[in-house]
Amino acid sequence: MDSCRYDSFVRAHTPNMDAIGEAQCRWSYASWTAPSHYAFLMGLMPHESPKNVYASEVYKKQFIEWVDRLGVSDLSFKTFLPQLSLPKVLNGLNYRSVGKVSMPVLNGFTLLNNHFDDYKLMNDHNNFGGMINEIEFSADQPHFYFLNIGETHYPYMLPGENLPHISGVHGVFKGLAKAESAEEIATSGHADFFDQKTMNDLHQQQVRCVEHIDNLLGSLIEKCPKNTHFIITADHGELFGEDGYFGHGPIMHSKCFEVPFIEGKRP
Repeated sequence: MDSCRYDSFVRAHTPNMDAIGEAQCRWSYASWTAPSHYAFLMGLMPHESPKNVYASEVYKKQFIEWVDRLGVSDLSFKTFLPQLSLPKVLNGLNYRSVGKVSMPVLNGFTLLNNHFDDYKLMNDHNNFGGMINEIEFSADQPHFYFLNIGETHYPYMLPGENLPHISGVHGVFKGLAKAESAEEIATSGHADFFDQKTMNDLHQQQVRCVEHIDNLLGSLIEKCPKNTHFIITADHGELFGEDGYFGHGPIMHSKCFEVPFIEGKRP
């Protein structure tokens, strides 16, 4: 769930996610979409933050967890070498790997597409329902589906809504490409920062988007084989006015890194 911070999940009513597993508060490896997704596809999920433990031990634990997830006893860190690619490891285990993403910064021309059998940037930023419609399973091959869901990303759109829009990194790149001069770049942008009421309204909108995703998740659960293993998380958090910040990315704040983490078998 792109940009979904932990307390947005906690505030939401999520019976389908709750049925999969108990939510934990974990920490993202990065504060924005692209680097977080590179970590995911290395096999690194959002992490706990234990004290008095070497970082190397945290990494070891993360890779060992794939032994239980996949039921492959001889899987080890060396299985990930040299590509450090989860899809490559799964392809070696005869999985069909499919990626469906919402954020343009994750498009199929990026290195994220490496080792996927099928990888698609959805036409609509907010189309988890369309992803579910396209998902298919076959009885003779296991599948790995990697879904980047955009509804929880700013502007937290649901059908029929029109909220104020500020560009993310992809929109900034596009705007810079169109700019004709340095002066035009320097003077572009939004002069007024959202007031706190607007911040609160946007936070509540993200909560509603989590509930929207949970509702759609019910139909995905029904579609999945009985032995499907789910991991539901976020790539980073979001700021809604705390300490004078909004959004994510070039912001060092705990709310940029706090994310929900849910793991379990199909209920």
